[in-house]
Amino acid sequence: MPAKPPAHTIIRNARLADPGTLRGDAVDILVEGDTIRSVGAPGLAAPADAAVVDAADCLLHPGLINAHTHGHGNLSRGQGDRWTLELLLAAAPWIGGNRAIEDKRLTTLIGAAEMLLKGCTAAYDLYYEFPTPSVDGLDAVAGAYAEAGMRAVVAPMVADLTLYEAIPGLMDALPAALQKEVARLRLAPWQTSLANIEASLKAWKWSSAGVRPAVAPTIPLHCCDEFMCGCARLAREHGAPLHTHVGESKVQAIAGINRYGRTLVAHMDKLGLIGPDFTAGHAIWLDDEDMRRMAAHGASAAHNPGSNMRLGNGLFNFRRMLDLGVNVGLGTDAASCGDNLNMYESMRLASMVSKTQGPDPRKWVTVQESYRAATEGSARALGFKDIGRIAPGFKADIVFLDLNAVNWIPWNNTINQLVHVEDGTSVRHVMAGGRMVVKEKRLTTLDLRSLARQAEAARERLEALNAEWKDLFIKLEPVVSSFCPALAKQPYHIRRYLDDDVRF
Repeated sequence: MPAKPPAHTIIRNARLADPGTLRGDAVDILVEGDTIRSVGAPGLAAPADAAVVDAADCLLHPGLINAHTHGHGNLSRGQGDRWTLELLLAAAPWIGGNRAIEDKRLTTLIGAAEMLLKGCTAAYDLYYEFPTPSVDGLDAVAGAYAEAGMRAVVAPMVADLTLYEAIPGLMDALPAALQKEVARLRLAPWQTSLANIEASLKAWKWSSAGVRPAVAPTIPLHCCDEFMCGCARLAREHGAPLHTHVGESKVQAIAGINRYGRTLVAHMDKLGLIGPDFTAGHAIWLDDEDMRRMAAHGASAAHNPGSNMRLGNGLFNFRRMLDLGVNVGLGTDAASCGDNLNMYESMRLASMVSKTQGPDPRKWVTVQESYRAATEGSARALGFKDIGRIAPGFKADIVFLDLNAVNWIPWNNTINQLVHVEDGTSVRHVMAGGRMVVKEKRLTTLDLRSLARQAEAARERLEALNAEWKDLFIKLEPVVSSFCPALAKQPYHIRRYLDDDVRF
């Protein structure tokens, strides 16, 4: 784990990113241990023994916060193109199977390294283990975040129904031989997964390192109602948040109506799942009534614009979510479907997607709203009350951007350029909890070259181990890629695609 921060640190000569100003004020910042104690004009008083950080020519913003990612996906980067969500799920045994404990640690470290180098200091990680979560596996994931010096909420992502059981008619569409093969993918009984989650929650030892537990029933259709309710009960008994994918694809939305006779949000609300501790991942195919339910309960939505487009799931209505009072955080989704874990890109794409949804600029989200979603909105989704701002009483999670980098030449408008121009290449230092975890563009907690060597060895080994699952995916792909789009062609009462003539 990273060394303890100095007793006091004084950051001198900084410029502070502020949504309320065009360029940002010159400030000094006093940090006591891991917490910001005061922010003031240059010359701010500090203890004589305070460590001094000279931030001349640096613009400071709070560490970005990833509201939705999957650490298990980092070893699966770059595996497929033209995959829908359902094809990605069908490929899961191939691109994510046969992971040893050390693989689970490694894949998490890869993601943490990328996020820190790109100015992200906290993440909500919905981590998947097949066929059920394990105490050792989740401990390895949490320990990896602690080792990197990054905050995280780690949620075992669980289901008791496979894709082929969850999507009505999909199993029947498979030839008998393939039905027999996918039966091998059967998940653990939901009672077993609940017991394993409870054991992990009871054994959790990472909260003091800024790594907290949560619970993530993966998709309502993939979990029986008893399982969903059991997940919510465990989360609330242990003071942990709850996160699930809701209406990510039109397939899910239509299947939900067919199964429950109501929308996915209405069904979960009836079960008592939705509250201020609840986050709906993606939340694309939600109507106004769904959004009002979410807002009434103080729930959050995690917007993943890159993944939403990559998987062809449609366009999240950011403006409507905000107008109806839903807290929105931003995420990247997994490296296996969002491709990178760059929260600057997520801010930019969130802004751009909003601008494709109508001609009236008054209905587009502002750069300030996109920035707030990646900071304060995501912090709320993670359940942290003391990150997402540079202000007294908040944790010293601070990103130092080099104002001499090309992204800031010229420097005209801080928040506009943070959202529309910055891509992570200007990140010079990153402080997390008062400790420098990135200094002069280099990780101080992890050896990137060592991670690369380990990742290559793991890739080669896992490719061989999962060859049979790749072969199975090749057989399944034509069925899934025809059946699911056909299901999505059925009418639904809202549209989330660019072309109004496209009804799926």
